[in-house]
Amino acid sequence: MPRYARRLQRIGSSILISLPSQWIKSNNLKKGSIVPVDVNRDNTISIFPSESEAEHTKEAMIQYSPASMDMLVNQVYGAYLLGYDMIRVRAANSITYEDAERFKRAMRKLVGLEIIDEDRKSITSQFLLDPNTLDAEKILRRLNSIVAGMFRESMEAIRSKENTVRKSIDARDDEVDRQYFLLVRLIRSAMMDQRLAGKLNLSNIDILDYRIAANLLESAGDYIVDLASPQDFSHIYYVDKFVQAGELVEKMQERAVMAFASKNRSESIIVLNMYGKFNEAMNAVKEMSAADKAEDPESTIAVLNLAYSMDRIAKCWVDVADLVKPVHLVEPFKNP
Repeated sequence: MPRYARRLQRIGSSILISLPSQWIKSNNLKKGSIVPVDVNRDNTISIFPSESEAEHTKEAMIQYSPASMDMLVNQVYGAYLLGYDMIRVRAANSITYEDAERFKRAMRKLVGLEIIDEDRKSITSQFLLDPNTLDAEKILRRLNSIVAGMFRESMEAIRSKENTVRKSIDARDDEVDRQYFLLVRLIRSAMMDQRLAGKLNLSNIDILDYRIAANLLESAGDYIVDLASPQDFSHIYYVDKFVQAGELVEKMQERAVMAFASKNRSESIIVLNMYGKFNEAMNAVKEMSAADKAEDPESTIAVLNLAYSMDRIAKCWVDVADLVKPVHLVEPFKNP
């Protein structure tokens, strides 16, 4: 991209700067045109051609074909995640009742997307939330709260040796997906619109970190679904050990997300230390289970499955904590 240098000029009591003529021409600006100027948090400024560009509605058109419904539903999700405000599904002839219902179920899973028009040939949905009113941190915390509830309920099932929570966990995992999609949409929109990023107070590195953190929380939700999958917990002899390890994982999640949101490196280091204690607890359980393998192989299999699922969840919180920047950066070496 070309870079320009301009000298500040004083005219009366005002300080002025001239804009590049090529930029003026390419954006069809003239004397009297209003150009928004944003002051960024890093003390730079951003100048935009017009307000109307920011208010432009992005529209996606999806051509219906009954032979490729999976791909079309994925296109709906893709258009949502890319920040399209209007998503239209249109058919040359008509959309079957079954396929129309499938489209509508898909759209209902996307926060803020509402069906505003429908007939036999088309379904039109619109994103009705103002991105400027959304808060990436609040969405992340909401996502985190749902995942934490899922994990607590799964651990209670292990404690009681009665796994009857799968349907409840699955339902809440759907809500995890809804919040995850909303957060990804917001992050991508901020990535493509520096004005929005400035209003959301997100730097480029913040946008990248939120994208990674969102993916880790969504993955943790999927791993908790695996943890809650139907299996016979009555074979597990070391329930108290798993409960203790689960309490460590809960604390890891709480501190990891808090460290990420507050950019607190000290808290993130605590998470890493807690993962070491978690590993010690899991290794002790595995050793005890291995000693009992000959007498009860089913117990060993159940123990290893649980240990594997819990370790994947714990690693998600380690990875979230690792996103926090170091407190002190090492100074570059300088010759005396």
